[in-house]
Amino acid sequence: MRRFVAAGFGIGLLARRLWGSDNGAGTLGALVAVGIGLVALSAPWWVDLSIAVAAIALSTWATAPETGDPGWVAIDEVAGTLVAMIGLTGAAWVIAVVVARTMDIFKVAPGVAAAERLPSPWGVTADDVVAGLYGLAAGWLATGLL
Repeated sequence: MRRFVAAGFGIGLLARRLWGSDNGAGTLGALVAVGIGLVALSAPWWVDLSIAVAAIALSTWATAPETGDPGWVAIDEVAGTLVAMIGLTGAAWVIAVVVARTMDIFKVAPGVAAAERLPSPWGVTADDVVAGLYGLAAGWLATGLL
């Protein structure tokens, strides 16, 4: 059960089946979060927050037995992307998702790489949550500008 949840409800295992590598498993996990976000799009911000907190808790629970951050683990990307979408709609929502995913992939923003170096399971999840916070900030900024 933990492996299924850690794989983003199985989606993280799909990359290896499709193209023989774990590359892209995180992006597939982010797509799961986008699907969840679309379902909750008209919900109040506190529902988004509750969903994100639950995903963070699931991520730390499911990845606890893992050492490092295996490529097939995608629940952390689900959690981070859900953080990015809290309370946002429209173009700001899209911007937040793109920024969060970019920050997670490239780890150039302050704190993202450092968060990843935390011990498991915290490091597996924390870098995605920090990247999600960057996405959320970009979404708020976009909301103010649009």
